[in-house]
Amino acid sequence: MKSAALAGKPHYAILDGLRGVAALMVVVFHFLEAHATSHLDLMINHGYLAVDFFFLLSGFVIGYAYDDRWGRITLKEFFVRRLVRLQPMVVVGMVIGAVCFYFQESTLWPQLHTVPVWQVLVIMVIGFTVLPVPPSADIRGWMEMHPLNGPAWSLFFEYVGNLLYALGIRRLSNTALAVLVVLSGIALVHLAVTAGDVIGGWSLTAEQLHVGFVRLMFPFFAGLLLSRTVALRPVKNAFLLCSLMVIVALSIPRIGGTERLWLNGLYDAGTIIVVFPLIIYVGASGNVTSTAGKRVCKFLGDISYPVYITHYPIIYIYTGWVYDHTYSVYETAFVIAGAFTGCVLLAYLCLKFYDEPVRRWLGKRLLT
Repeated sequence: MKSAALAGKPHYAILDGLRGVAALMVVVFHFLEAHATSHLDLMINHGYLAVDFFFLLSGFVIGYAYDDRWGRITLKEFFVRRLVRLQPMVVVGMVIGAVCFYFQESTLWPQLHTVPVWQVLVIMVIGFTVLPVPPSADIRGWMEMHPLNGPAWSLFFEYVGNLLYALGIRRLSNTALAVLVVLSGIALVHLAVTAGDVIGGWSLTAEQLHVGFVRLMFPFFAGLLLSRTVALRPVKNAFLLCSLMVIVALSIPRIGGTERLWLNGLYDAGTIIVVFPLIIYVGASGNVTSTAGKRVCKFLGDISYPVYITHYPIIYIYTGWVYDHTYSVYETAFVIAGAFTGCVLLAYLCLKFYDEPVRRWLGKRLLT
């Protein structure tokens, strides 16, 4: 339910489309990840950076949508709006994870069949809230804060970013916000260079929470600062250009190998700090004029969140199957293509028959 003020603003259709491009790249990344021996030989090697792109895009959109509405919107209404937007798909993602759980049994997770149904249901209900579970409650063995649906960890940090914004950071001047962004950028560079990448954030441990917060702080609030200060200029073919930039940035092979991990860390930091803001600037500056282009951007934007939050239970099944049979990616190419199509179809069905109707129903009852 949009207010008149928000409805009067131009809509960034290209940014919606780019969110979808990045989400589909994540799905491909996760399928190919099943064939890697470590993070050093991943295919679509930097696919994990899509999360940082999502954070930056979220900060930009939140600032654009809400910065000038405080005073006409309360904290309660802001939080209700965010819950209505995000929470329905969190719930269905956890349900899908629970339904698929026992089908994921593999020598990679040999204990799955020993987990009682009641425990799976408890983890599912906790997952509905996006609250993380500690390693002691892990029912898979991967130390995930959401063992039924791993990518939900980024939704936990998305909510943290929204909370920080609404409870205080929205009040910061552009100068103060810039100082926060610079300090967060320094922390990001330090993490990336010392670790060799920014992979992590999905466990409720001190080390992984540190990674998660560092990955959140710079991109989310850099996106907010960008929304406040950017002066847009017309850019032709922006969607095509930005889509290619996203695909290339996420597909670059690992840099530096095991001997010079810091080189890959520099790539990660440079991509998040320089390339991703540039992509969002160009995407926000562009305009889609053709009917076909508008439809593509709308479709990609519509399925971006559903496909991101529902695909991973299928990835668990595929990963366990590949691990048990030691298949190469060439042997399973047609399986990947079919499963990828299935993930997109599942996301679309969830969108049309669950997410959109539920959000409309909630909007009518909770929002004015």
